[in-house]
Amino acid sequence: MQQHSARYLIFFQYIGSKYSGVMKAPSHQPVEGVQNHLENAVRKLKPLNEVLVSISSRTDTGVHALSNSAHLDIVRKAGQTPFLEQVLMDALNFFLKPEPIRITRAYRVRSDFHARYRAVSRTYVYRLATGIRHHTEIPLTEKDLCWALQNTVLNVDSIREAGSVLSGTHDFSTFRALSTDAPYRSPVKTLDLVQVQPGLSFSQRHFHRDIQFWELTFKSRSFLYKQVRRMTGALVAVGQGKLSVSQVQELLAICESTAFPQNMAAPAHGLFLTNVEYDESDLMTCVQE
Repeated sequence: MQQHSARYLIFFQYIGSKYSGVMKAPSHQPVEGVQNHLENAVRKLKPLNEVLVSISSRTDTGVHALSNSAHLDIVRKAGQTPFLEQVLMDALNFFLKPEPIRITRAYRVRSDFHARYRAVSRTYVYRLATGIRHHTEIPLTEKDLCWALQNTVLNVDSIREAGSVLSGTHDFSTFRALSTDAPYRSPVKTLDLVQVQPGLSFSQRHFHRDIQFWELTFKSRSFLYKQVRRMTGALVAVGQGKLSVSQVQELLAICESTAFPQNMAAPAHGLFLTNVEYDESDLMTCVQE
């Protein structure tokens, strides 16, 4: 009897505070990545193949996701049919229970589908909190989930003006932190959306009405290493009057990573990957091959 192999696209969310990032950490590293836990959960399904969860979108230590994605293959022994999507979701969530990681959707996809390369866009939201005099005023429900700007009033109009400078297609070399793959990836990216809006918070509505939350949203097919955190840091500096809109234009035009001001990048804990988008045709279920 023939073994059954199936490829799945899964969407998952996590609070990134306790992880080394979404990518798998080596065995000698004490802090694990989200991928370590996903692969351990898949192994408990007892597939015949070696388990590899291929993540679509990297996130760093402390960064969160409301919707990241990945693909994985599961080979079952003869006589066992491929898992139904809902069964796979329920089983993985059962094994992930101790962790702040949850599978939110699953799709059976074609065997040549690739979660990273088939993605048509990624959306990040950076959460800010203003109206805080001291870090102890951050509500417990927001701890490590936003950047608390102490004693700060933001000029939101200036932030929006600077955001329009970043919107569109540019060489974002200045907003890329140096990494091992930096020389091999094109620094030219297209920002389809740069948006600043008031944010929502359960704690703000009920207990902390003096705190104002803001959300900076960025959408593109892909981003450079730490690009969103650098762009956020620059926009916040504009809102605080530490940078001008014209200086943001100058930074963009310089196209040099080392030109970015030291210590201006936003901290990791306010950043959320909120969506990885695919063409509907890639999400057809019950694929027969």
